[in-house]
Amino acid sequence: MSKLEQDARELVSKMTIEEVAKQLKYDAEAIDRLGVPAYNWWNEALHGVARAGVATVFPQAIALAAMFDDEFLTKIAQVIATEARAKYNEISDIGDRDIYKGLTMWSPNINIFRDQRWGRGHETYGEDPYLTSRLGVAFIKGLQGLENYPECDTLKVAACAKHFAVHSGPEGERHHFNAKASAKDMEETYLPAFEAAVKEGKVEAVMGAYNRTNDEPCCGSETLMKKLLRGKWGFNGHFVSDCWAIRDFHENHKITNSPAESAAMALKAGCDLNCGNTYLCILGALKDKLITEDQMREACVRLMKTRMKLGILPRSEEDAVKKTSVYDKISYLENDTPENNAVSLEASRKSIVLLENNGVLPIKEGEYKTIGVVGPTSNLRSVLEGNYFGTASTYVTNLEGIKAATKARVLCSDGAHLYQDSFSNLAKKDDRMAEAIAVTRNSDITILCLGLDAMIEGEEGDTGNMFASGDKMSLNLPESQLRLANNVIKTAKEYGKKIVVVLNAGSAIDLSFLKNDVDAIVDCWYSGEFGGTALAEVLFGKVNPSGKLPITFYKDGEQPDFTDYAMKNRTYRYYKGEALYPFGYGLSYTKFDYDLSGKVTGSVDDSDYMALQKTAVTLDVTVKNSGDYDGDEVVLAYVDKCPSDKGIDADNQPIKSLCAFKRVSLKKGESKKVSLEITGHSLTTVLDDGTRKFLPGKYIFTVGDKKLELEV
Repeated sequence: MSKLEQDARELVSKMTIEEVAKQLKYDAEAIDRLGVPAYNWWNEALHGVARAGVATVFPQAIALAAMFDDEFLTKIAQVIATEARAKYNEISDIGDRDIYKGLTMWSPNINIFRDQRWGRGHETYGEDPYLTSRLGVAFIKGLQGLENYPECDTLKVAACAKHFAVHSGPEGERHHFNAKASAKDMEETYLPAFEAAVKEGKVEAVMGAYNRTNDEPCCGSETLMKKLLRGKWGFNGHFVSDCWAIRDFHENHKITNSPAESAAMALKAGCDLNCGNTYLCILGALKDKLITEDQMREACVRLMKTRMKLGILPRSEEDAVKKTSVYDKISYLENDTPENNAVSLEASRKSIVLLENNGVLPIKEGEYKTIGVVGPTSNLRSVLEGNYFGTASTYVTNLEGIKAATKARVLCSDGAHLYQDSFSNLAKKDDRMAEAIAVTRNSDITILCLGLDAMIEGEEGDTGNMFASGDKMSLNLPESQLRLANNVIKTAKEYGKKIVVVLNAGSAIDLSFLKNDVDAIVDCWYSGEFGGTALAEVLFGKVNPSGKLPITFYKDGEQPDFTDYAMKNRTYRYYKGEALYPFGYGLSYTKFDYDLSGKVTGSVDDSDYMALQKTAVTLDVTVKNSGDYDGDEVVLAYVDKCPSDKGIDADNQPIKSLCAFKRVSLKKGESKKVSLEITGHSLTTVLDDGTRKFLPGKYIFTVGDKKLELEV
């Protein structure tokens, strides 16, 4: 038993059972006689410290995924952790221990964005389990700070991998929905990021999902928590329910008959902390002998261990106390600094994806005397924020960024409401349409800003959600914007004007109706507090766009039933149609050429997870910038193996799978060699029964337009 474990057990042994019960709630009460202060476990840090006042606001998680840069994501997470510490140290010293002001961050969201209608998809790192695994581990390590003191278990902040498991809509049904997934899809798609978070990221907490998975409510699932998380994976942190999810056991899932039974089911399965109020009934469950005092104390020990790692509670291990104190000394002045803001701006630049360009971009200064900026997202702060956001001290909208970047005359109009037919209740339909047409007529080039915000795609129950309880009903833009786009495009054609579409959204949008009628399309996602600055830098050529899509863009109506969790015909790994824009797609102002070679550099040991993390194949990629602009290229490697000679049904296997990525910066004319290490895990095949096996044979690797076949 570690000294940390001893300290936690000793502390809990001194608590009465009533005091223990009060520590199992997210708003834990103080125990003054033991020196245990009150603590609120509910804190958010998805893309910056959220809901706690001023902090640096980074682009939304889906935008951070579009960077394909795990090293830079770790840096972003380090900044977030520093700001969380800076705020906590000062605010708690003043005596404020309220919600959103602690050090246990309920991030990242590592669910798989399997269906582009899901309202919360923009909280994730996209549709690919490998990318999600790498980015999840990178974010967790950056938050927790263990890379600074690998020999010690102190934490800068505690990360939380959510929502475990198999959760990606529908939002409107999540409180009673039963997500059914095959053993193969569980192992191949829905679980890898969580396993990586536990085994590689050493994540301190895991949060359960609202739904049932294969008939068991996730926050009371012995299969997920006991057998898999704590058993097979060896997780030794704490488990927290999603908020009021345990109440769903009796009210919606109808698995139990009372709050006491629900509390007992969750606790016995391994849920230590209740976000909600059902654990207020936990002493009643104890009285009714549905649980034991030992089970309550065991959950409390795990929670006290986390608080001790964070330095919130005293511990006897001198080395750990000393190192935690380094974090305690982080000053409030380290929050929202110019240096941190610069990291946010760089993230905005790296995440922008250029979808179309017929040569109109980049715009040269002086090329156009008048620039029109039209559309409901042109001057809208909410498209900088996404959801789960903090309050920035500075915001730069698309319009503000463009106006600051050019000497040209800038004309502007909202053109249409984000989703309503008019701005004024007294006005007729499309009351800003004429103004948008006038701007287009009188501009040499029009920047048409379209998209969504978290009121349209977001979490069920969020105040202000307008459509389908947070999910999108389709992949189309709202009707108000469709009418605006058609009128602006028609006007631009009639008057011979150029038109560039700027998209702000957190998911795939069907742009097929306009892609052939505009000169360029730029996808900015929910772009962070300096999103407008980054957009303008891309439009005017100061920055060469380099983001890639972490999701597939489809045409509307091509998706399977939303409630079907089978991976067949979902995501680039199984989709057999023609994508509007495929996963990994993104244009540049320059051109990159590839040369590819590689060799087998290790054997594949499929005996356990960590053995599979060893390098089996090394690909050597020479990338040359043969165009006219400096720029970054994201090198993506895919593996495709046809196991037909092993008696495996190839139709039930991925078409291809991402197995490595690396961002590289190149001056025009410059070449660089990039080595990509492919682990054994990426070379395994998941069988129908969920077994992961390595099948020796010929593997085909694709990087850019080059292919390489290797016998492994």
